[in-house]
Order: sequence, then C-alpha cells, then structure tokens
Amino acid sequence: MANALTGKFTLNDLRAARQTGRKLAMLTCYDFTTARLMQSVGVPMLLVGDSAASVILGHESTLPISLDFLIELTAGVRRGAPLAMVIADMPFGSYHESVAQGVRNVVRMVQLSGCDCVKLEVAPGHGELVKTLADAGVAVIAHFGLRPQSIGVLGAYKAQGRTADAAERLVTMAKQMQDHGAAAILVEAIPPQVSQRIVAATGVPVIGCGAGPACHAHVVVTQDLLGLTPNQPKFVPRLGEAATMLKQILARYVDEIAGGAYPAAEHQYDMLPGEGDRFKTL
Repeated sequence: MANALTGKFTLNDLRAARQTGRKLAMLTCYDFTTARLMQSVGVPMLLVGDSAASVILGHESTLPISLDFLIELTAGVRRGAPLAMVIADMPFGSYHESVAQGVRNVVRMVQLSGCDCVKLEVAPGHGELVKTLADAGVAVIAHFGLRPQSIGVLGAYKAQGRTADAAERLVTMAKQMQDHGAAAILVEAIPPQVSQRIVAATGVPVIGCGAGPACHAHVVVTQDLLGLTPNQPKFVPRLGEAATMLKQILARYVDEIAGGAYPAAEHQYDMLPGEGDRFKTL
C-alpha cells in the first residue's frame, strides 16, 4: 500500500520524476473528505476538474460548471490535502474572452482557493495567455488532445491524434506550450506513440489521461476508478467496485431501520444520573 505524504509535494517533485523515471499518480478530487483520504494513502497530485459538472452535478458535459463553484471545491480540497499538489481546472468561459479576462480569473482562482497550479484546455491561440500567466508566476498545465470543453466542435468525446498529421499537430502544440512557459502538459485520449513523441520533444513533465505509458504521471476521474459511473473510459483501470460496497451499506441501513434494529441502545444518549426519574415527575 502507498505511504501517506510526509512533506509537501511540489512542482519540483513532478519535474524530478521526469528525470528519475518515477511514475506518479494523479486523481480528480472535489471535496475535503476525499482529499484527506487521498493524502493519507499517498496520492501526490489532486485535480479539481471541471468533470465535477458531470460526476457531482449531473450535467451531460463539463460546460455548465461555474468558476465560483470550482473555486469553492478547490479550496475544500486544499484544506483536506495541504501536502498534495492541488491543480485547479479553469472552466469553460472563464478565459476565452481575452487574455485580460483569463489572467483576472486565474489570479482569482489562485488567491481564493490556494491551489498550486491551474489547468487550461488550450488551443494554439492560447499561447499568449499561457505566457502572460507564466510571466506572472502562475504554474500552468496545458491540456490538449481530447478537450472536453470543445464538445460543441468535436460532436462526441473521442480519441485525438490518430492520423499522422493530427499527431504531428499535437507534438507541435506541446513544443509551443512549453515555449510559452507551460509548467507541464496534460494530454488526453491520444495514442501512445504520440505521447512518446511529445515526451521526447519537450523537457517539461507530461501527464497522461488515457495517453500511454511514456507519460510521467497519469490521471483518471476518481468516480470512474471506483466504478461509480455507468460507463468508464477504456483507459481507466478496473481495481474494484466501490458501488457494490456502497449499495450494500445503504441497503443494510434501510433494512435495519425498517426492522427496528436501528437505533439500538448503543446509538442513544442517556440522561444524567437521577434526571430521568425527575423528568418523569414533571
């Protein structure tokens, strides 16, 4: 079993992993309680993803989630896991209007949530924003490949970079984002040959989300990992079915109440000595 974090995990530790070959885990996290559990078992990096729109709020896409809501979630995760590296996702619409809007909202996220890094779903036109943020001292993780916020253009969530030309564009994007000052790169749903080329072509850490073994770290949505969602992506490992256990606990709770087993004597509070008899006389 992994060991609990004993010191603050930082961007320097992620950079060092690229040099040493150590492979790192990242998971999505959206609340204080889960963050505390993840830190206790040694998950070094927690992503407060806009995927909360789907797995927490029930939306069909990531688009409806608000910046204010993600700030609150990120702040809760920060309190639950002070030693982990907390990455805040910037939601749809929070940085698309202009560089000034993007800087203003990213600074607000960092100041109010206490996150260590921010993640942006990027296209080539976001280079100036990444550079401006990097110059201001913000650690930016540039996310490309499958970009869920672009579902309106994509039409469906599907793997990217599956042709030679598309793959080469992703490699070019990686080099451009590094040149603009991105602290790390996150690539989603791309073939392993492409991520291997990206790793070779860049000098920053590369985080994969369904992107093959060459990446220095890997992230999946926690609810997918736990089997709590109806359809898990093919790249999510099947390590257990938490849904089964949760259903058993919930069903047993219902049954114990219905059958009178709960609440039992051990679940109840006693009156102070002598107060019960006095209460009967009142």
